[in-house]
Amino acid sequence: MMKWFGRSKAAELQAQLQSQIEAQQDQITQLQNAVTVSSGDVESMMEMFNGTLSTHGETVNRDSALKISAVYACIRLIAGSIGTLPAHIFKKQGEQKSVATQHPFFNTLYQAPNPMVTSVVYWETVVNHMLLEGNHYSLIGRNRQGDLLSLTPLKPERVEPDIKGNRLQYAVVFDDGKYAVYDQDDILHIPNIGWDGKRGLSTLKSALMNSAGGSLAADKYSAVFFANDATPRGYIKFDQSLTEDQANLIRNYWFERHQNPDKRHQPAFIPQGGEFKQITMSAEDSQLLETRSFNVADIARIFGVPPHMIGHMEKSTSWGTGLEQQSIGLVTYTLSPIITRIEKEVQRKIIRSPDYFFRFNIEGLLRGDIKSRYEAYQVALGGNQQPGFLTVNEIRALEDRAPVDNGNILYKPLTGDEHANTPAEATESE
Repeated sequence: MMKWFGRSKAAELQAQLQSQIEAQQDQITQLQNAVTVSSGDVESMMEMFNGTLSTHGETVNRDSALKISAVYACIRLIAGSIGTLPAHIFKKQGEQKSVATQHPFFNTLYQAPNPMVTSVVYWETVVNHMLLEGNHYSLIGRNRQGDLLSLTPLKPERVEPDIKGNRLQYAVVFDDGKYAVYDQDDILHIPNIGWDGKRGLSTLKSALMNSAGGSLAADKYSAVFFANDATPRGYIKFDQSLTEDQANLIRNYWFERHQNPDKRHQPAFIPQGGEFKQITMSAEDSQLLETRSFNVADIARIFGVPPHMIGHMEKSTSWGTGLEQQSIGLVTYTLSPIITRIEKEVQRKIIRSPDYFFRFNIEGLLRGDIKSRYEAYQVALGGNQQPGFLTVNEIRALEDRAPVDNGNILYKPLTGDEHANTPAEATESE
């Protein structure tokens, strides 16, 4: 009986072991298939590591793109300009509007969207994600009544939108590895251009990929070129022929005295009969400089930034009304579309009331020079029988100055009857 029981137990253990072995073999086979497919697909591998291979052979992702000075300057300019704008909630009162400082969401949007960041850092992050990744996602924190409590930025590469029943749902993987799915009302989603129904177009994977790849390749070539000092600055010419040993002796002596960076400017010594001939810049070197310059202008064009505003002054001057108009054009054609996208999404998912609206104040960015502003204010005040459309205090508010007494009177030109009824003294005082 005991012998039979032992054989039965052994058979049972053997069957369990065999089952476990087969399960492990199946897992190994699946893993091998997955590795084989991914390894054979370069694009899939690059996606796995959050990068894309440009035609220049350089990997372009967020980190590598921001190492390019032109890309960094464009992102800093656009994100910084929008991030520092005042973000206000306004209340509608007929045709009037006023800043609603008492609105329960005002401080969250204007001061600190969450306890970890200020509004400046938050809005800069929003624009940064939108420009490079093509989308920004923020988790909307709400209380039980559905009112806004906080806005927490999410990493775009860890958010996967999908459509379920005519509504967007967002699968999010957090830093601690936890996974959650949110309805579209709980995610502030601000896409770039190129909306495909789920997400916006990534600038990194579209227009910027080859321009950034070209810049990275040029930077790498330049770094290797100057680090190795690959191109000789000149050569030593002798009238008589030298033996191989003599040539090597002179060459080694020259390298020993002048190759290291701290010795390159020491006075040169040339043996008797030798003459140093300098080599001018080659066509390849000139083409490298032209390529680097073109890449800067091309990146500025992709982001819609005037080249002079990121320090590229090659074909423009640094003064004059032309540059002023280009700067105003940046606000009108580059910043305004981004700002409007943010405003509409905040209005739709956070404000959700026809009595209030959310706006960035861009008036300061549209100011011209002081002479042009004051001339415009003179027209706005009216005079010489031309009606005014701004009061003194409204103009003072635009210049961040305190109001004055009797400064809320809008100028209206006098009619003929009013002139006839005006006392002579008043007419003279005017």
